[in-house]
Amino acid sequence: MARRGRKSTRSDQALDALPNLAATGGRWAPLDDSQIAMIGAAAIEILTTMGVSEAPNTLVEVIQNAGGKFVGDRLLYPQDLVECAIKYGPDTILLAGQSPKHDLKVGGTAAYTGTGGAAPNVFDGEKDEYRSSTLADLYAAARLADTLPHIHFFSRSLVARDVEDPLDFDIATAAASLLGTSKHVMVQAADPAHVPEIASLCYSLAGGEDQFRARPFLSLNINHAVPPLRMHVESIQVMEAAVWAGIPVHCNVFGQLGASSPVTLAGAVAQTLAETLAGVAFVHALDPHASRIAGPRPMITDLRTGGMAGGAGEQAMATGMTAQVLGHWKMPCSVIAGATDSKLADFQAGYEKTLTVQSALQAGANLITQAAGAQAGLMGVDYGAMVADNDMLGAILRGNVSPEVSSETLALKAISEVVAGEGHFLGRPETYARMRSDFLYPEIADRSPIEEWENTDRFDMGQRASIVACGVLENHWPSHGPADIRAHYMQRFGLQQGPT
Repeated sequence: MARRGRKSTRSDQALDALPNLAATGGRWAPLDDSQIAMIGAAAIEILTTMGVSEAPNTLVEVIQNAGGKFVGDRLLYPQDLVECAIKYGPDTILLAGQSPKHDLKVGGTAAYTGTGGAAPNVFDGEKDEYRSSTLADLYAAARLADTLPHIHFFSRSLVARDVEDPLDFDIATAAASLLGTSKHVMVQAADPAHVPEIASLCYSLAGGEDQFRARPFLSLNINHAVPPLRMHVESIQVMEAAVWAGIPVHCNVFGQLGASSPVTLAGAVAQTLAETLAGVAFVHALDPHASRIAGPRPMITDLRTGGMAGGAGEQAMATGMTAQVLGHWKMPCSVIAGATDSKLADFQAGYEKTLTVQSALQAGANLITQAAGAQAGLMGVDYGAMVADNDMLGAILRGNVSPEVSSETLALKAISEVVAGEGHFLGRPETYARMRSDFLYPEIADRSPIEEWENTDRFDMGQRASIVACGVLENHWPSHGPADIRAHYMQRFGLQQGPT
């Protein structure tokens, strides 16, 4: 059955009214202390004794001034700089929303979930197939994320394939994302010359450069290294431009086990951490106070096919190991989790996403990207999956909220009264009072009795989520930000301002 959208029917607990759960991560420890020390030491050794190749002049000058050196064609980082970047870098970073209610304080045990992936395809529910994504699709994804409370930030999830000019592409992507949601936005820049244009947009929306620097509501995902241990020239230059513009940077590295990094989990994690530190240390040398987030992404390869296996058990372990080392270093971090290989919001997507998102959170990851809507090995986005994943994320976050243990919650008096009286707790005032405050009820998941289900359309969760997504996209048209700035960019890039 094609998952065609219909008018949304929402329960009395609307998606945008659900609580913004404050989950606590870092409770799962796949590594013991000695293993953390070994992997951390190996990462530093790789960077200081093997170094990186293809380093651009900008990087070479900064690292050499900090004590680094060339051996052959490789730039070796000084150990003092790397250790200072780990020890003295900011341990908490503000990634603001355009609305303060969406502020993220990244670091410690705080855990936030969001979108990501930069997929080139979007699922068309009317035709039951994927098609090339457009700027309008990216704007729609941002508008949808704006209403989903367990999607805490919007990392550019779709590629605007209908925008050909590179500068227009980067500015249009930033504009569509920022105008689509008041949550924190993460985008990319293909060229350092594009960073001032992105910054200008942000300064305009913030009301000035100082205001944006104080509350940065956009950050840049920067893939500064190409495994194994090669630097990407333009990305290093983008990183430097972002630091001077006051834009927080994500120092991201994607390696694939058995392909661009060792086949062993320990080796792949150590190499990926070394490559990540190459970016973090560069930022630290530019400005020790600059906001930077470590983004190592050791990804699992299905060695039978060479394709990515983002929902594998090994992926959960690799991500968990990485997050645990970064947590030990007290370094704000982001990871990928939720990169299912399923093409639909189905059973496979559910178990692969839950496995990797839950384990990443419990291992201590601060930002979990690609956690909502990403399908087909990060090659596609499904709006319905975003809605279904919001349910999933809510359950995961609720399951990681620290429980309250007190004389009141131990409820000894209530137990004593009930066993001597009516024999159940249903009619007690505290049961009714805590019905909403202590429980998160799913919006999409089906908890109805069999008899009720048999008298409905019998849609699965993906189908129900698609219906809700269509309803949101028909009706939710954000209007945050200065009206004149908003109108200018909406007109410049042909973005729809309301229902047709």
